[in-house]
Amino acid sequence: MDEIDRRIINTLQDGFPICDTPYRQVAMQLGLTEQELIDRLQAFLDNDTLTRFGPLYHAELMGGALTLAAVKAPPERFAEITGIINAFPEVAHNYARNHALNMWFVIATETPEQIQRTITAIEQQTGLTVYNMPKINEYFVRLKLEA
Repeated sequence: MDEIDRRIINTLQDGFPICDTPYRQVAMQLGLTEQELIDRLQAFLDNDTLTRFGPLYHAELMGGALTLAAVKAPPERFAEITGIINAFPEVAHNYARNHALNMWFVIATETPEQIQRTITAIEQQTGLTVYNMPKINEYFVRLKLEA
């Protein structure tokens, strides 16, 4: 990662403009062309420096809900359970952890009531208890890289 890459990451953590030409606006701020910025962002995605580039929505302010959940997936059923859980459109992402609760996932729904319905459906389809860990406080930690 070179100095320009670090400046891009640092700049974009402070927001992305809502306008007709947001990439051009950010590129000008960084002293780049719009295409240079787009190419570097695509490189971040291609080499897994970034796993996604897009907006973060505050689901609760929009009337929706989200929660962190986990299950104790038996190792011999891990792939099967992953497939079942990932088939739910409400599951935003899913990852393995080295813990008794070895599969964690985020459930995002249009209404708070749908959270429990989704948990119940996952429990029915997997035969496992879903541990619901709703957010109590929200923190945003900025990653700032030395340029």
